[in-house]
Amino acid sequence: MGDHLHRLKALILVKAAPNPSHTHGETVCVAGIRTDLQAAGWLRLYPVNVRALDDPNAFRKYDVIEFDARPARNDPRCESWRPVLTTIRTVGRLKSWRQRAAWIDEHVGDSMCDLLDAVRDHPPARSLAAIRPREIDGITIDAHPGWTPEEQAKITNYVAQLGLFGDTSRRALEAPRFKARYRYRCGSRRCRGHRQGLIDWEFVAHQRRLSGWDDASAKAELRSRWLDGMCGDDKDTVFYVGNQAKRQHVFSVLGLFYPSR
Repeated sequence: MGDHLHRLKALILVKAAPNPSHTHGETVCVAGIRTDLQAAGWLRLYPVNVRALDDPNAFRKYDVIEFDARPARNDPRCESWRPVLTTIRTVGRLKSWRQRAAWIDEHVGDSMCDLLDAVRDHPPARSLAAIRPREIDGITIDAHPGWTPEEQAKITNYVAQLGLFGDTSRRALEAPRFKARYRYRCGSRRCRGHRQGLIDWEFVAHQRRLSGWDDASAKAELRSRWLDGMCGDDKDTVFYVGNQAKRQHVFSVLGLFYPSR
């Protein structure tokens, strides 16, 4: 595909939590399904500095967007693209679970084990997927350790750069209060269980709305929504999962699809 610009169209399914970036300040990994049918399949957009997007270019989960992008040259994963943020245009939105399922169902699998085997034995293999767990054993919510010294240095440097240009309106990216990890078993007969971190931006936004709550109450509220609410017996829960470019055997839960059964 080279380094040429391509005009793409996609249904956005995932916005991962922001992470510090030396160049972009805070970057978000966005993922979804291509809706330009001549090349259907998963795609990842990175880097996206969502807070830097102007209103006409902003988009939400389950929006359909059109945009220009180049294949990500420094990322071996074939789903990865570098978007031109100023070209993003929202052209539709899927409001109901039924509308969303029409696009998502054909991409849902049941074996996380097979996905892991592929990236271990034949990298780079598929790096994004939708997995329907056979059984969800629970969620663990712990205190976030804060940014590493390297991450904090990136934030400090970026804020200093903004100050040089007179932009003092942007606050430094704060570390989340909590981190979470799902425990589940996939549909593979040989599955011994998976433990995967939850890095959905909505999880970070939810805990920030609980800033006045004590830790125990906040954890209980998060567990009520992210386990009992989204993964209850009355839900047909699917995990959107994705891996890391540098550690392709490490997958995280990027978001959830949870229509009623």
